[in-house]
Amino acid sequence: MNETIALLKNHRSIREFTPEPVSDELVREIIDAAGWSATSNFVQAYTVIRVRNPQTRQQIAELAGSQSWVENSPVFLVFCADLKRNQAACAYENMEMVSGYTEQFIIATVDVSLAAQNAMIAAESLGLGGVFIGGIRNNPEEVSELLELPDQVYPVFGMCLGYPAAEPEQKPRLPVDVVLKEETYQQDVSELEQYNETCKAYYQNRSSGSRDETWTHQIATMMSKPMRAHMREFLQKKGFKFK
Repeated sequence: MNETIALLKNHRSIREFTPEPVSDELVREIIDAAGWSATSNFVQAYTVIRVRNPQTRQQIAELAGSQSWVENSPVFLVFCADLKRNQAACAYENMEMVSGYTEQFIIATVDVSLAAQNAMIAAESLGLGGVFIGGIRNNPEEVSELLELPDQVYPVFGMCLGYPAAEPEQKPRLPVDVVLKEETYQQDVSELEQYNETCKAYYQNRSSGSRDETWTHQIATMMSKPMRAHMREFLQKKGFKFK
């Protein structure tokens, strides 16, 4: 195992931070590293907004589900899928972007996700920790208004960064044999049963025995209910028509 793999395998969500500030130079270095992620056809369809205003942060924290670390972390970033810049590139060349296609939405969403992962890895390599905030999609219209996001741009997730004040236990991930298949798709229920036992032991240990839950139960509980059913209508309003 080399240092890069060790760093990747050490990832955990950090929600408690020391008061130590993160310099602007460090934030810029992290975002620069994010920019070297893979991008479909050189589109680079993402924008990152750093939110410093305490009132805006407080509002986003509430909109995201009362996540206090959004308000209190030294750095809070919002990663946006952005086709507006590509639209501007077309206008610059006296051409019109043909918008509203599902593939464009996929490209932008993948681009911003790859960039954000690069940013998190870069931050962790510098001794920082952080957590992704998917909760901003609970109320994407309100978040978009706060950040003045135009059409063809939508907030995908936030990211809190800072120096860790605590190092929580890692959640066990799916074993390689569950996710890596040869030649064709295969699924073995027994593999999930083994993973269930691993996750149950993790939750029991973390909660001193008060939580006894398997992975399949947790996922089934979540996936058997509608998830952010407002997102399609919101995205269509923002110009993502899914043609």
